[in-house]
Amino acid sequence: MASLLSLGVFVVIVLVVASSGAVFKPGPWYQRLDKPGWTPPNWAFPTVWSVLYVMIAIAGWRVYETAGLVATPFLAYAVQLLLNAAWSALFFGLKRPGLAFADVLALWVAVAINALVFYPIDAVAGLLMIPYLAWVTAAACLNFSVWRRNPQAFRTAAANG
Repeated sequence: MASLLSLGVFVVIVLVVASSGAVFKPGPWYQRLDKPGWTPPNWAFPTVWSVLYVMIAIAGWRVYETAGLVATPFLAYAVQLLLNAAWSALFFGLKRPGLAFADVLALWVAVAINALVFYPIDAVAGLLMIPYLAWVTAAACLNFSVWRRNPQAFRTAAANG
């Protein structure tokens, strides 16, 4: 029973992080932006993120169940979750793709570190972070491309608040 309770805690934590994407949505402004041809279809984002968030919660839970609340792995876990939550606010909320790009680069490093520190404790947990790292890589490339393709849109958005 305690194991299910701790899994529930990880699911709730990840849902709080995921709520950033629900609060700061792309909307019509994003739809009008010039995006590269390799941009995933709109349905892919919530679908992929839902799967990744489940994997992130399970990874954290597995490490917790194996080693307890060990400082280094969970510091890495907390950092990547905070950077993850910040991205939607920076890109869609503030319409600041440069700051969002800096955030997603830091997120990439944090996820990589998180995977590396989880792996020796629980190999499955470390491996569960790899698809997340791959998606963050694609997200960083997309963030950069959209930022570079739409300089006027972001100047206008920043000027309009």
